[in-house]
Amino acid sequence: MIENDIELSVTQERIDYFVKLLAQLRVTTRPDEFPLVASGYQSELERMQHEVLEYVTRHATQATAKAS
Repeated sequence: MIENDIELSVTQERIDYFVKLLAQLRVTTRPDEFPLVASGYQSELERMQHEVLEYVTRHATQATAKAS
C-alpha cells in the first residue's frame, strides 16, 4: 500500500517501466508466448494501478489504513 508521495512516485515509475516492457515484449516474443509472458506483468500493473488510485483518491489529511 502506498503511504506517501515518495512511494507514489516510485510506483508510478514502476508502472511506466512495466508498460514499456510489455510494449517491447509484444513485438519481440512469439504470438503463442506473449500471453504467458505478459500475464504476470499485467497482474502486477493492475495491482499497482489500483494502489495508485487508492492513494490519490484519499485527501492528504486522511491517514493511510494499515492492513491487519
